[in-house]
Amino acid sequence: MRRRTLTVSALLAIALATAAPGQGSESPKRLLITQPTSNNLRLALLGNTRAEANPANDRGIVMDDMPMEHMMLQLQRPVELQQALDQFTAELHDPNSPNFHQWLTASQFGERFGLAEADIAKVTTWLESQGFTVNQVYANQVTVDFSGTAGQVKRGFGTEIHHLEVDGVAHIANMTDPEIPAALAPAVAGIASLHDFMPRPMKKKTAHGDYTFSSGGTPYYAVTPADLATIYNLNPLFKAGYSGQGQTIVVIEDTNVYSAADWTSFRSAFGLATYTKGSFTQVHPGSGCTNPGVVSGFEEEAELDAEWASAAAPSATIQLTSCSDTAVTFGGLIALQNLLNAGGTLPSVISISYGECEAANGASANATYSAAYQQAVTAGVSVFVSSGDEGAASCDADQPYATHGVGVSGFSSTPYNVAVGGTDFADTYLGASSSYWNSYNTSTYGSAKSYVPEIPWNDSCASSLIATVIGYSESYGSAGFCNTSFGKEYFLTTAAGSGGPSGCATGSPSISGVVSGTCKGYAKPSWQSVVGNPSDGVRDIPDVSLFAANGVWSHYYVFCDSDVADGGTPCTGAPSSWAGAGGTSFASPIMAGIQALVNQKNGVTHVGNPNPVYYALASAEYGTTGSPSCNSTNGNTVGTTCTFYDVTLGDMDVPCDGTTACYGSSTRTLFGRTTIDYGVLSTSSSTVVKAYGTSTGWDFSTGIGTLNAANLAANWSAGVAAVKAGSVSSTK
Repeated sequence: MRRRTLTVSALLAIALATAAPGQGSESPKRLLITQPTSNNLRLALLGNTRAEANPANDRGIVMDDMPMEHMMLQLQRPVELQQALDQFTAELHDPNSPNFHQWLTASQFGERFGLAEADIAKVTTWLESQGFTVNQVYANQVTVDFSGTAGQVKRGFGTEIHHLEVDGVAHIANMTDPEIPAALAPAVAGIASLHDFMPRPMKKKTAHGDYTFSSGGTPYYAVTPADLATIYNLNPLFKAGYSGQGQTIVVIEDTNVYSAADWTSFRSAFGLATYTKGSFTQVHPGSGCTNPGVVSGFEEEAELDAEWASAAAPSATIQLTSCSDTAVTFGGLIALQNLLNAGGTLPSVISISYGECEAANGASANATYSAAYQQAVTAGVSVFVSSGDEGAASCDADQPYATHGVGVSGFSSTPYNVAVGGTDFADTYLGASSSYWNSYNTSTYGSAKSYVPEIPWNDSCASSLIATVIGYSESYGSAGFCNTSFGKEYFLTTAAGSGGPSGCATGSPSISGVVSGTCKGYAKPSWQSVVGNPSDGVRDIPDVSLFAANGVWSHYYVFCDSDVADGGTPCTGAPSSWAGAGGTSFASPIMAGIQALVNQKNGVTHVGNPNPVYYALASAEYGTTGSPSCNSTNGNTVGTTCTFYDVTLGDMDVPCDGTTACYGSSTRTLFGRTTIDYGVLSTSSSTVVKAYGTSTGWDFSTGIGTLNAANLAANWSAGVAAVKAGSVSSTK
């Protein structure tokens, strides 16, 4: 049967022209579906096909009876209702508003800001008419969990699910953008996922396994909980009795930990067991959530998230919330939706250490995560998300060099979460390690003496600091460090803390994985106003940063993972041989723990999105020219009253090839052999404008910078007062 496809603009014109009488913009529940539902007139949901779904990778269509469980259909509100929700979200964070901190339950959220029941009924009726099972309409009234088969997806959404082989790994994915009846399109944002390319955990392993030790004459100073407490000044809070009591920190996962005993071993070895109120549980919320068990390759992420959240807030309740991945849906998303919509008491903070670049994630998935985070903050929950581990090249994660230009993670770029970036310590570069680290360890394996100066985390040959130390003035070009045999063998990587401008939260790229075509970023929140933040009109990340390196300058994190078969080590005796790693996977749960301490110190359990207060405090501290006394390079002489430490040394640039945001790359032929000369990721094609370097105040490398936890807690009320005085809490 012939099907006709409409453009989005034509569809919107029809919707506006046929709006039901009495359902104008003044009504919060205007009906969106006003035409009969017909499968003959359909609309494609553009930008929702993975780049990997191409003929070269295609291995044929899957069997029609292949299960497709717990797909997520994300609905979209009428424009005026979304505007009302955005305004309400802003008022929740505005001390001048009577709605300040008047949090909503999931049912209240759905009643007030969900779609009209008639629209939801039409959507679910159509799904059922196509043979799908509607498992539930979440209490938020904007997300539908449904299940079916690949054959039903082909018939209902007009796209085939195929087997793929990508770099030797088997996958499945839809080969074209899904379609829906045009009549339903005004109420549908899209399907979160029709493939099994799951988001990436934000961790990087290190080959080292000790805390403070010497190897080949080089000292290594790994980071333990005692070091964390010294460097970021958690100790005054602990001594005053603020260690997270009454606060619940949820880490979102798609696996369980290998062994709950690892959490206990970690706390015991590092002196955290004395905080007897601290606890750890694993939950699998909702009827549609399957206990994932231990998932090889991912359980390590769950271990470090739970352990380091507890390191920052040792008396808090640490709750690992996980569901099993389905064939096409990330279990962490199922867990998040079920947690937020189950009713009852919600956690104080949530940490998510996974990500995927906006352009690859797709408009539908981006909309799904943004909507979930917005619901979370209207309930008072603070959402912390790892910014990424690949510099400004999030579409080239885990690759040796960038080819897709500048892109950020769609998990962390929404206006409703705190994006947590990554730093490294600068003492090795400065030749001053003995000033900041003892050559011995305390009984709890701490060796840090004070705050340590910081630089952006960057393992790559494009790092100006690494290139300079090794003796190169440039990273790019035939004589640049990235094109030496040493640079290529050891430093050709995109491993680095991540940041950049939101570029493809909505729309569809014309080049797969590249910010192009109709791509647009999230609008800049008005609270993101501080010296250094560019007038680019879009949401920029990260917001704050913490140490996240994996050893290139002799520093990384220690954690307990006793799953030897999956790369772990027995967590017995002193942790001299325990697992070591880095990544913003650590920074996010630690920052979540620090916020729990801030909440406790200030007598609150929920603050929603803390970004308006962070930025108000940073703006007051940095002024219009920065704060010399709060510059991170001061190290142990940094100002004692600083809330944030401004990181101004180094960059997070990575090597690249091609013509997309890449300067200095080329190819040359010698003796019949073609060689790539790698360039560096740059926002200019005519000169080097690193993506990105540090600067005074906010920058794409580290955001506001890093922090003094005790001062953040002490100054929180002043930050709230600054928000009240400046009315900077809008999320629009």
